[in-house]
Amino acid sequence: MTITQLHYVLAVAEHKNFTKAAQKVFVTQPTLSMQIQKLEEELEVTIFDRTKKPIQLTEVGEKIVQQARNIVNESDRIQDIVDQQKGFIGGVFRLGVIPTIMPTLLPMFIGSFIKKYPKVKLKIEELHTEAILEKLKEGHLDAAIAATPLEIEGIKENVLYYEPFVPYIPQEFNNVSSDKINVEDLDINKILLLEDGHCFKDGIINLCKASRDYGDDQLQLESGSFETLIKLANEGLGMTLLPYLHTLDLKDSEKKNLKMFQDPVPAREVSLIYHRSELKMQIIEAIRSTIAGVVKGAITFQNVKIISPLNKKKEYSTN
Repeated sequence: MTITQLHYVLAVAEHKNFTKAAQKVFVTQPTLSMQIQKLEEELEVTIFDRTKKPIQLTEVGEKIVQQARNIVNESDRIQDIVDQQKGFIGGVFRLGVIPTIMPTLLPMFIGSFIKKYPKVKLKIEELHTEAILEKLKEGHLDAAIAATPLEIEGIKENVLYYEPFVPYIPQEFNNVSSDKINVEDLDINKILLLEDGHCFKDGIINLCKASRDYGDDQLQLESGSFETLIKLANEGLGMTLLPYLHTLDLKDSEKKNLKMFQDPVPAREVSLIYHRSELKMQIIEAIRSTIAGVVKGAITFQNVKIISPLNKKKEYSTN
């Protein structure tokens, strides 16, 4: 059994096709097929059911692929150990970012990071949380930036910052005279939300349920980006909630529609997440420290209440 054979097995398991798998690992299809067949003969089992289209793993094949992934990761760790010993921070690093964080956080830190770590080649994907977790599990991402706590087995969460929810309430829906409001002041039937799949939407629903027992059918749901929701609100179709960093670039005329919650301010926890067996920890730490440096001056709230995408809440003092 060789590490190369295990790489081939993982490629076929991913693509469910010998030709596509061969292209992925840069060998000919006959070479890949022969090596997998040799492995099957050595183990005296069938890893792939070739009679099905697309190709499927057998029951024992599922277990072999799981272990093969662990073995390949551990073999890669040798190079990681050498890199860390040499103080080298470089190579390809695949980072996932959820859509409600990508447009505001990425421009804040990416320039500084590239300048400081020119040998790191970042490959960034915008993905929903569910897709991120799947890709982390399969080893197709090295890390991701997402709203937490998720509390998923095998996934580590390294908190980057806490970002408050900010109500965006046009004048016709504003029935509160003070600058700061309670969750109870929101008109639950007039809240515009993102489409399904956005964990920011789930956080808002959890926020509203934490205050009062509302069913999902009482929320007015609208699909689209935050820009779309702001435009809909400006047209008199309702109010919405925005992540704090997104409010920094609003027009002055739009900033007049912003309100702040009373303390503790409802907020989302934003973390750098990665698989517990992840390599390249020196790059993960470099990303964490870079983001911490640029966000520290942008978000200065001291008393926040964390609203989780998983219908949980925690209170923190960030003093």
